[in-house]
Amino acid sequence: MPKTGATLDIEWSVLLAACSLNCSAVASQQEQEKDRLSSLLRRPMRWRVLSQLAGRHGVEPTLYQAIAEHEDLIPPSELNALRQSYQTNLHKALFLSRELLRILECVSAVEAEVMPYKGLALAELVYGDIALRQTGDIDLLVRPNDLPQIRDAIRELGYTPHDSFSDAEERAYLKSGYEYAFDGTAGPNLLELQWAIQPRFYAIDFDMDGLFTRAVAVSVAGRPMKTPCPEDMLLVLSAHAAKHVWGRLVWLCDIARLVNLQSLNWDWIWAEANRLGMVRILRATLLAANLLLGATIPVPAKGSLDDEAASHIADDVQTQITSADGPDVESLSYFRLMMHLRERPADRLRFLQRLIFTPGPSEWKAVQLPPAFFSLYRLVRLSRLAARVFRA
Repeated sequence: MPKTGATLDIEWSVLLAACSLNCSAVASQQEQEKDRLSSLLRRPMRWRVLSQLAGRHGVEPTLYQAIAEHEDLIPPSELNALRQSYQTNLHKALFLSRELLRILECVSAVEAEVMPYKGLALAELVYGDIALRQTGDIDLLVRPNDLPQIRDAIRELGYTPHDSFSDAEERAYLKSGYEYAFDGTAGPNLLELQWAIQPRFYAIDFDMDGLFTRAVAVSVAGRPMKTPCPEDMLLVLSAHAAKHVWGRLVWLCDIARLVNLQSLNWDWIWAEANRLGMVRILRATLLAANLLLGATIPVPAKGSLDDEAASHIADDVQTQITSADGPDVESLSYFRLMMHLRERPADRLRFLQRLIFTPGPSEWKAVQLPPAFFSLYRLVRLSRLAARVFRA
């Protein structure tokens, strides 16, 4: 799709209005958004374009919930199509909920610990209903030492690793990577086990033990389970959105709803963001959610948002988010942006060093080296990066 302009103005405006309805803590602003949505729905609309736009941004349930109150303004066939999409998402959420409960029971039997985040747990925590957030898979945080026994246990449920590694590759991947994807009987990549929040080269080193310690209870499909506390969730989701250059509205909707929680400890949030070296990332995320969705920025957070670079990044997000193409995470421009997102020179240097000297699956697939020469994959990494620089 083209960037926001005459060809997308009305559909994009409707989508933003629908997503903005529950993103502000100010009642008068919510009423204004309802009135704006009602006015927009009276204009000529390309409903298929709107539906496709909502699907790409992961907000189909949000769109349906918002416009269902205005059904007299929507052609019956279009309203029915949106209702079917909503019901399809609900059925998938129920299926994933059942699978999640099976996995938790299986993992509990081997006395290991996993923690759902994003997806279903996030839907319950900030939306209050698994039907209101589009969910594609199951994301579970695990402790690195528990990974082998969890992987063996869930095999009994029909989950098999999507990728296979040699012993040397797996040892290296556990240090440099962050997740294993698993295929299930219902399809590929249904489950992700994550022992870190991001690949190591991003140089944002979350305290995984701390995430488990500070976890809060949430109920999914009637079963209580733990998920990261709202403060941790805000930082985790901000880092995730930044990694993908804030390319989907659902990520900003999540952030907007999170910051509406009244109990957030903003002093702790900013202190932890500073420890992680992601203050600019958090600032840019909050500002982008405010610019696009009118998300309320709580008073305790406002004093920490004075960052010209973060403001420019948020403006760019507002301009670029309707681009059909996602970020090229192998491009030099992407890596430059990831460095620019870090406010401290030391964190930029760590990012650059890890980026250059950390080989991964792409290097292992590009060149087959005997196990005795596994350490030489650093040279393979360097040569591939150098070739990319020269091509640019």
